Amino acid sequence: MQPSIAVNGLKKSFGSKTVLSEVDLAIEAGEIYGFIGPSGSGKTTLIKLIVGISSPDQGTVRVLGKDMPNLSLLQNIGYMAQSDALYNDLTGKENLTFFASLYQMKKEERNKRIAYAAELVKLTDELGKKVAQYSGGMKRRLSLAIALVHDPDILILDEPTVGIDPELRLSIWEELMHLKTEQNKTIIITTHVMDEAEKCDVVAMVRNGKILESGSPQELKAKYRVNNLEGVFLAAGRERR
Repeated sequence: MQPSIAVNGLKKSFGSKTVLSEVDLAIEAGEIYGFIGPSGSGKTTLIKLIVGISSPDQGTVRVLGKDMPNLSLLQNIGYMAQSDALYNDLTGKENLTFFASLYQMKKEERNKRIAYAAELVKLTDELGKKVAQYSGGMKRRLSLAIALVHDPDILILDEPTVGIDPELRLSIWEELMHLKTEQNKTIIITTHVMDEAEKCDVVAMVRNGKILESGSPQELKAKYRVNNLEGVFLAAGRERR
């Protein structure tokens, strides 16, 4: 059975700067796959290549068996960018309705999905407000709701819990686990939060445009004989200097 996402020999440069080099990975359906690494390591560029926003200089990205970029796959992918792309002059509900209308859903289904997504991120009571009145955390929550509104097979989240309080972060992770186990969703996240990375099935450690190491958190900690992923990251980095 082919993986949900397959990346082979990926290289991407901007001008003379190589941002990604020799990246290979496979992400299975029903898996939560995490990218961790410092700012500027190449995580967001890799995410954009998987989503199809950008094209590689070398190598291939295949999603659900099709080469990316591919417009026909947008129905199957939910993407939450690191920067919120919202319409500030519209209300939260108007934003959700607009983005939901881009996908093939009947009106009744669309309304149900909007209600579900808003409730998940605890914005139901705030949907009538203009987004310009939202705090930074509320905008992140609305962006996550938009990524989920069309019930995608693949969910790609770039730093999804930045600016979100711990209680809501916990409820979001509970829902991500539900989406994985009950609906077999493939979920990719980037994060700086190590306890979130611990919840992933597989973690890829990215530095200087390359994947230093990947595997389950338990496998990586056992391999490097450390108690946490931060220790794995430091040890793997020392080995590759």
